[in-house]
Amino acid sequence: MVKYSRGNSMYMTKSNEDENSNAMRFITAYNTIDNALRSIYNFKRSMTYADMIRRASNLNYVVRKYEDKLIDYGRLRNAIVHSSYEDVVIAEPHIDVLEEFEKIAALLSTPPKAISTIATRDVITLQANTPVREVLKTMSKRGYKNIPIYEDDALIGVANAGKLAETLGSALLACENLQDFVDETSIGDILMQTVDENYYVITNSKVTIEQIMELFNTNRKLLVILITQNGNNLDKPLGIITVGDVVDMNKILDLY
Repeated sequence: MVKYSRGNSMYMTKSNEDENSNAMRFITAYNTIDNALRSIYNFKRSMTYADMIRRASNLNYVVRKYEDKLIDYGRLRNAIVHSSYEDVVIAEPHIDVLEEFEKIAALLSTPPKAISTIATRDVITLQANTPVREVLKTMSKRGYKNIPIYEDDALIGVANAGKLAETLGSALLACENLQDFVDETSIGDILMQTVDENYYVITNSKVTIEQIMELFNTNRKLLVILITQNGNNLDKPLGIITVGDVVDMNKILDLY
């Protein structure tokens, strides 16, 4: 049988069968989530599980997605642990509930890294002095809508197909000769005149899918996330993620 102590949710088992029971696995998942969130966000030990979930829902895409279930599962954990019976498990979670709780625990404690799951690793870069015509030809030939632009060894921006189309449209409205414009204008010149700089960010190679999803959620203008080793503009790109990858990232989290 299983014994629980109220103070710190520690338990003792008398058999391997008890250790592998749904109740014991459920408690292990609960403790994993509790420890992971306290470690990630430095929550105080005095903060209750429910309060921690509500606070983390503002910071973490996975917690926000499963917030209601995490609160319900916390109540179920209390039914299992805070029993007036010392030697009897009074609630045995259904296997579907248990497996979902274990999945959430894995997502929070060992989240999938973006660089190894969703990021496009074959990243093309161009120099700032590249004419717009060559940038457009490269996009068309390679099928990429976003190309990081470097001046020598430093990233100065990301050439985005949609924003380039807006620039070309403005040139037409200004009655400029479009052929001359794309031949004589460098991509660096266009990026220097770009007012909206919130459409791309740089992050490091340890970034998780959950963190990527949170970046897109908090910045509705975000189109591109560039991954480098240390997350600065002096590193070469290791991978690139676009807003078009959000659906696939959701699938990865659902199947994790």
